[in-house]
Amino acid sequence: MEKQKIKEKFQRITEHLNEKSRRLWCANEAITLGLGGISLVAIATGVSRTTITEGVKEIEGRKKLPEGIRREGGGRKLQTAKDPALKSDLENIIEGVTRGDPEQPLRWVAKSMRNIADELNKKKKRASHVLVSRLLANDGYSLQANRKTNEGSKDNPDRNEQFNLINEKTKEFQKKNFPVLSVDTKKKENIGNFKNSGQEYCKKGEPTKVNVYDFIDKEKGKVSPYGIYDLDKNKGWVNVGISSDTAAFAVNSIRVWWYDLGKKFYAPAKEILITADCGGSNGYRVRLWKVELQKLATELNMIINVSHFPPGTSKWNKIEHKLFCFISKNWRGKPLIDRATVINLIGSVKTKTGLVVKARLDENYYEKGIKISDEELMAVSLEPDAFHGEWNYKIHPQC
Repeated sequence: MEKQKIKEKFQRITEHLNEKSRRLWCANEAITLGLGGISLVAIATGVSRTTITEGVKEIEGRKKLPEGIRREGGGRKLQTAKDPALKSDLENIIEGVTRGDPEQPLRWVAKSMRNIADELNKKKKRASHVLVSRLLANDGYSLQANRKTNEGSKDNPDRNEQFNLINEKTKEFQKKNFPVLSVDTKKKENIGNFKNSGQEYCKKGEPTKVNVYDFIDKEKGKVSPYGIYDLDKNKGWVNVGISSDTAAFAVNSIRVWWYDLGKKFYAPAKEILITADCGGSNGYRVRLWKVELQKLATELNMIINVSHFPPGTSKWNKIEHKLFCFISKNWRGKPLIDRATVINLIGSVKTKTGLVVKARLDENYYEKGIKISDEELMAVSLEPDAFHGEWNYKIHPQC
């Protein structure tokens, strides 16, 4: 009879109780019943004897009552704690299928959560699609429909195949410990006391005062930051040019990166993989780019592999998400008053994921409008790939 009363009382209130209040309610009933109360309440409510015993100790003051709902360390362990490789494996799966605004940390996933979960669970059950969604949300991703999205111009029919090719090449080179570089020129910046988008903390009513008009300062001019991002080492390197953004400037940036950083990590490497946009100073149609790469390949005695992203897909370039967006954040709201300020702001970029950036000033003059003849282009030891040879090619060193 007593058991039935306890059961009915518990059923009336249980949906309004959390873990802590449920434990204490059962413990209070057990104390009221006296000897044998813990066993009786456990049978009537289905709550374990151990839990009720803990509650009795808390009520009687023999054990400290936790401030929160659970005691410290209570509850199941997170799946990421039980499976430490889960997050990195998830990142590897979606690495080739992410896109987004390069100036924002938010990224979008072009695969459905269920497909990603199926990929993770191929060998054994590791995560549900709900957990995948939660992990991606915590890392700044948002779920989008599993469909193709226009990138401004008409999509090339081989766009996705090119992305997959770049992804597979990257994995292959990283396995051999060969450098994989994502390269591009960040937008040119005016040097001087000009407004820079964004906000920074100042005393109330005392904002930084800048020029009303953004007319170029003829003495200070502009700078062109050419970025090189090492995908394997998570290191950024920026060559800040004060001359024209030409193919010679782009290749010289890669050259200086090699002697300054690359050689330390990849001295035995025989090849380099460069991923770049299809336009700009490192575009696939730029003849000077290939001629200058030939000089570099011969100088380093290394094969230089180049893969370009298809037209209209520059946001897929890793350097945009992994390096440039953090530079933009670091100097937002700060006038770039001189070249030293630019170098210092770029060089002080650091992230929780371990990104370290080094910057240098390139005071060389690079001539614009250099014409490369057909004969000069033919002299380049260029080996096009079978798949879109205009986007994917190797440049071999010459004797």
